[in-house]
Amino acid sequence: MKSTHLSLIAGTVALAAITGFATLNAPGGPAAAEAGSASSLPVERSSLVCPAPSTSDLAETQYTSYTPPGSETAKGGGAKGEGAEGTAELKPALPVLDDEVETDPKKIKKAEEAAKKAKAQADKPVLAVKEPGTPVLAEADGSAAPALVGTATGRLAPGWAAQQTTTVTAGGARGLLGVSCTAPDTDFWFPGVSTARSRQDYVHLTNPDDSAAVADIELFGAKGAVTSEVGDGITVPARSSVALLLSTLTDEAVNDLTAHVTTRSGRVGGVVLTADDGSGADWLTAAADPSGTLVMPGIPADATSVQLVAFAPGENDADVKVQLMGKNTTFAPAGNDTLHIKSGMTATIDLKDITRGEPGSLRLTPVEKNRATPIVAALRVVRGTGAKQEIAYIPATGPVGARASVTDNRAKGSTLSLAAPAATAKVKVTTSAGSGGGEPAVETYTVKAGTTTAITPKPPAGLKGAYALTVETVSGGPVHASRALVLPEGGVQMFTIQTLPDDGGTVVVPSARQDLSVLDD
Repeated sequence: MKSTHLSLIAGTVALAAITGFATLNAPGGPAAAEAGSASSLPVERSSLVCPAPSTSDLAETQYTSYTPPGSETAKGGGAKGEGAEGTAELKPALPVLDDEVETDPKKIKKAEEAAKKAKAQADKPVLAVKEPGTPVLAEADGSAAPALVGTATGRLAPGWAAQQTTTVTAGGARGLLGVSCTAPDTDFWFPGVSTARSRQDYVHLTNPDDSAAVADIELFGAKGAVTSEVGDGITVPARSSVALLLSTLTDEAVNDLTAHVTTRSGRVGGVVLTADDGSGADWLTAAADPSGTLVMPGIPADATSVQLVAFAPGENDADVKVQLMGKNTTFAPAGNDTLHIKSGMTATIDLKDITRGEPGSLRLTPVEKNRATPIVAALRVVRGTGAKQEIAYIPATGPVGARASVTDNRAKGSTLSLAAPAATAKVKVTTSAGSGGGEPAVETYTVKAGTTTAITPKPPAGLKGAYALTVETVSGGPVHASRALVLPEGGVQMFTIQTLPDDGGTVVVPSARQDLSVLDD
């Protein structure tokens, strides 16, 4: 009797193509992949979560969702039962129910009816992408707009992106608050948070899965860890979102902190809503993973104040060069050319109006090349002065890589910043069709090494609604990017900035190989 055996590699390839895992190594380690046996395939499933937009009754929120064209999966994409073309839907998260024991029959019945209604609402998509290349949008007003959780499958999964943009014209949360909806994860760093009395910083944790997640929050200031007895073991119920005011986690009022969020079980999407008395509000997304070299792209040309917040999470101190990549060259800010960051402590630098009328990006590199201590960092950026100040944040971000997209660009107000920290790069920038109509367009740009190029995208011809921007690295690089959106209101240049790291739309897997050796039993 004879039998034919398939190698284990073929099985792992099939698993990766279905689940969209980031990487898989063939037996024998990385060398096998380097020998030419690896291939790049589109992911077939991706997840995103969006935080609850605002607690203000004056809030006006626009959601947009988009999948770029060009990364088609095999015909019949998606897992079985999920449709030939796949789906990309964002639905309301479930409310977090009061866990106190209730004995009043009337209140029990009312709670049950409310839970049933919430479940029915959560089954209805707020917005759903129907085809790659065309954004979709939805709107919500007031403080009742929920957090969103969603999944994309099949041909709609590669590069799926979503954005929520909220305008609040008055009150403590006044500002333009923008955030790209994030993929769930287990580890987040937030340099730039605060427990000062002038700040209201809420960390939003959103769980997309069907079982509860448990998270821990650590805070680190200029003197090290900040004492907290209530930041451990935070339960985030299934398909729900919780928001925690950071100042309630400790008795210490500290201006500049780094927050570290990790999960003991499950995964969450993490983002911080920060509001500053007199300076507005915006979202702070997680910084890139600790690294010896970091880039924060897209400081506006008219920034009136820029503050760098950095943290060294390891056992070693870090000494880094601080450099601005300007329009034409790279230079060190006078008096702030280096920064010493003590292990386990948060360090800050006031860079003031560092850009001086030209767009720029900040680069941090080790003073000694052979001592690249990993750090995390973010910028707090202010435009305007006095009562007309407005804030936004630029966390350190990874490069665009193969491709990255940002949605919710309007007919006016968008600026795309491209920074090439190491080598000259060529990039392709695509403006999509509008959500209500318009023709996509493509432009190619060259970004010189050590410089920042700021682009005002040309809206699609015949634009109706909002459009998406997609950036792809053609050659050279790496390139780091961000998009600033400006919507003036009442004499205030309200703005928000979103970074564009690689969208993770492809997965590197070993190529399938068959062992056709025939064995006699």
